[in-house]
Amino acid sequence: MNELDEVWSEMLGHALANAEASGRRDVADYLALKAANDVIRKTSVKWLFDSVIELASEASRLNPVIIMENEDPHNFRLRGANLVGSLLRVRQGVRSLTIEAGWTRTPNDGFMRGGALAIARITHFGIAKSNAELMLMRLGEAPQWFSVLSENERGEFGSEDLRDHFLIFQGTV
Repeated sequence: MNELDEVWSEMLGHALANAEASGRRDVADYLALKAANDVIRKTSVKWLFDSVIELASEASRLNPVIIMENEDPHNFRLRGANLVGSLLRVRQGVRSLTIEAGWTRTPNDGFMRGGALAIARITHFGIAKSNAELMLMRLGEAPQWFSVLSENERGEFGSEDLRDHFLIFQGTV
């Protein structure tokens, strides 16, 4: 967690305590939901990045020219919204796999369509047809990443899908 996230969490905690102390249960409930959703977002983005880092680390044992770069915080635009989060780039020669993940933080950032908790974009340099857009959604009580197939169609996205993207990056597919 970077310093900005730590400060934000602390401010959110103080606001929640103040709302409860002043009897503003509606505000306290909203802030508690916001804090819970932020934990889900951070954990899910961490899983996404850690999974790719694990794949890249395994591959770099055989091919030490794989380079990983991380940028946090990172802003990117997607579907008219400004998303704040992180970027992970894996490079090997001219090949590059970029994963960006984040969510809107302020009203000026816009909104995420479809009830998404977070959004991620996977970009293959020079292989646009293999790019993917992901949405983090609640599936019951658990969060789940979904691949956006079309405006109204989504498919579950998991570890095997990440492995497939990594194989495309390596040029083995």
